[in-house]
Amino acid sequence: MPTGPRSVLLSLFVLAAASVCGARAYRQQQSTPPPPPPSRSAGGDVGSGAGDIGKGAGAAAGNVAKGTGKGAADIVTLHPVKGVGNIGKGAGVGAKDAGVGAAKGSGKIVKGSGRGIGHIFHHSHKDTPADSGPPTNSSAQISR
Repeated sequence: MPTGPRSVLLSLFVLAAASVCGARAYRQQQSTPPPPPPSRSAGGDVGSGAGDIGKGAGAAAGNVAKGTGKGAADIVTLHPVKGVGNIGKGAGVGAKDAGVGAAKGSGKIVKGSGRGIGHIFHHSHKDTPADSGPPTNSSAQISR
């Protein structure tokens, strides 16, 4: 295979053409808007809210444990100031995670509960009769 300037230029040209085609294909894929998320039921909102609270509590426990572990290691290696700082940081980040999870979860639970209660009060009774056709004018009867 020749390794002259022609083959180098040909290789660069092929590489540039492939890059342009790939970029065009990527742009075309990105131009379609994502589909809207499906609406969730009231029970789904409550369940999702409980899941968010659980995720926040789990993340909080993980951050507290990580900070405590780092702090204990620092204290053992005779770095008490850094150790106390890591323990405090872990507790602070854990508290933030717990607060965020509780806020998001509580909001979804309240939303789901409100939708569930709304279904009870707004859809449980119908004031219209079952056979409600077009209105009739009884005073304008046709006589023969």
